Order: sequence, then structure tokens, then C-alpha cells
Amino acid sequence: MEKILVAGATGTTGKKIVALLKDSEQFTPVAMVRKKEQQKEFESQQVATVLADLTEDVSHTTQGIDRVIFAAGSGGKDVVNVDQEGAKKLIDAAKKERVKKFVMLSSMGADHPEAATELKEYLQAKHNADQYLDISGLTFTIVRPGALTNNEGLGKIKLEHKLNERGEIPRWDVARTLVKSLDTDVAKNQAFEILTGETKIEKAVEDFQVLS
Repeated sequence: MEKILVAGATGTTGKKIVALLKDSEQFTPVAMVRKKEQQKEFESQQVATVLADLTEDVSHTTQGIDRVIFAAGSGGKDVVNVDQEGAKKLIDAAKKERVKKFVMLSSMGADHPEAATELKEYLQAKHNADQYLDISGLTFTIVRPGALTNNEGLGKIKLEHKLNERGEIPRWDVARTLVKSLDTDVAKNQAFEILTGETKIEKAVEDFQVLS
């Protein structure tokens, strides 16, 4: 079983990622948490943890880790230090330990933040983190969903390099897409956008590799 570090494991999407990895036959989650009480909560569910804060040193977090999912965010409170610089620090830590793949949860609009009419600072931070990953030398996939909802996941999405439309997608379906993107040869060194659609997640992600 490969160990997957989940940054942002305590978030709404992060918890879903951890749950999916826990049920996986391939992967086992390692939840990155900031507080000891969060550590106890995960460990009571038999989920391994590592204590770290993205605004501080995270170089120890990738020791013994095979792959990384970055799903952390400051909720707009500290986008430079968490969403941007925190991501960069974790990319550096992943590079140092030669992790097999780094999957980044980004956002639709992060490819051209200058065009945004709202959330410009957030999208710029995500853009800078995505760019840093792109030139890091790590094998990666960048996933850019539309607006996240807490609706029940449908297991079906639409996926393209650029969708040229706005829309929503349940967090469960985003989590499933991120976990599927852990496979080394799936959407290798690619970024794509996702919304709710008609294609099963596994097929949409696998077929994207063929087209890209």
C-alpha cells in the first residue's frame, strides 16, 4: 500500500479524500494536520497523521511518502502564505523525497487570474503555486474544478484542458477525481478543468491522458 500525504485533510474536501483513500486497495492516507486534537481525531479512525503547519517548516512531512494530494486552503484568509507559499514548500519537500506524483487541487480561473472579476488574489496565489509545480520536475496533475458544492456526488463529470464555461461540482466528485489522478500515467504533467457532467470519473480522467 502506497502512503498518500493529504494536505488539507481537515477540510471539507480533504476529509472526503481521506475517506476514499482509506477504502482504497492501493493507497493508505496520511493526514497532515495542524493541531494535536485533529491528530487524535484521525488516529481514532486508524488514519496515520503528520503534524505540520503550511506557514511553517513542512520539510519532514514527506518522509516515507509515495504521493501527495494538496487540497489545503486558507479559505481566503491567508492566500499568499497558505495557498501559494505553503504549496511551494510542500512541493519542495516532495521533490526532496522524490515522491512519485503530486496532485494539486487548484481552481477554475487559476490559469488566467488577471481575467477574474472576483477572487483575483486567491486565483493569483493558485496560479503561482500551479506554475511552481509545473517547473518543479515532479510528476504532477493539476485539477481545476468549478464552484464546489456539498451535494451528493454523482460520479460523473465533464473534463477538458479548458471548458470555457462556468458551473458547479460536488466535493465528493472532486475528491474522486483527485484520487484517480494519483495514478502515475493518468493526466501526467497536465492540468484540466472539471464540472458535473455525463462521463464516469474514471473514464474521463483516463481518456484525457489519451487525448492530451
